[in-house]
Amino acid sequence: MADEKVKRKQRGGERMARGYARAEQRNQEAREALEPLAEGERPTVVTVGAIVSGLIALSVVAGYAAGVEVNGEQPKLAQVVAPTVIMGMMAWGMWHARYWAVLGFQLVLVIVLFSAFFGLVVGATSVGQILGTLALLAVAGTFFYFMVKAMARIQMPTREPRR
Repeated sequence: MADEKVKRKQRGGERMARGYARAEQRNQEAREALEPLAEGERPTVVTVGAIVSGLIALSVVAGYAAGVEVNGEQPKLAQVVAPTVIMGMMAWGMWHARYWAVLGFQLVLVIVLFSAFFGLVVGATSVGQILGTLALLAVAGTFFYFMVKAMARIQMPTREPRR
């Protein structure tokens, strides 16, 4: 009986090893199918992300200049400068197809997705809120999906080993 358990464990381990080998083969085939970006090339989704980031940075500055109030008072300068600089840097980085910028934009998308989902589950009280939140989830989720392949094409630059 103990021998049977050992044999079953060995067969399970072999199946798992074969499964990992097949998955790694599929991953390798997917990597080989990707074409690296040509010099100066930028995926369309990254271009759109750069434009969106730039527009967000501009809208923050424009809102502050127009005297927009949040919860009855105008935001402090630091509350305007920080998101403007972050989104502006992200826009510049994505415009130049930098991996770090696309990764940062994906982080923002993940935050938006989690916040929207939480808002949908906990706070949506009207049909308009529900539809708006579902639209936000669809747009942010689609953006995220297409950015994954763009990131794979951009590829993280290789670093020189430390001396």
